[in-house]
Amino acid sequence: MSKVTIYSTTWCAFCSTEKQWLEKLGVEFDAKDIEEDKAAYEELMSKLGGNFQGVPVTDIDGEVILGFDRPKLQKALEEKKLVTA
Repeated sequence: MSKVTIYSTTWCAFCSTEKQWLEKLGVEFDAKDIEEDKAAYEELMSKLGGNFQGVPVTDIDGEVILGFDRPKLQKALEEKKLVTA
């Protein structure tokens, strides 16, 4: 089973929208608050090579997508067989 992780903050509107969208699609995910969880922040930094540009950042089974880029997220979810086209 593929794994989806969303790195977010409590105040990020796009983060909330993305989580609701994934729930609607029936995709299971881990949400990690990078302000509350130092380990999550460090994990995110290592995935981004230290080049942080904002949240949400979504890791779909190793594919890292910046922002709530719905077409890109949809494509990755389909490729990883987490949703059907």
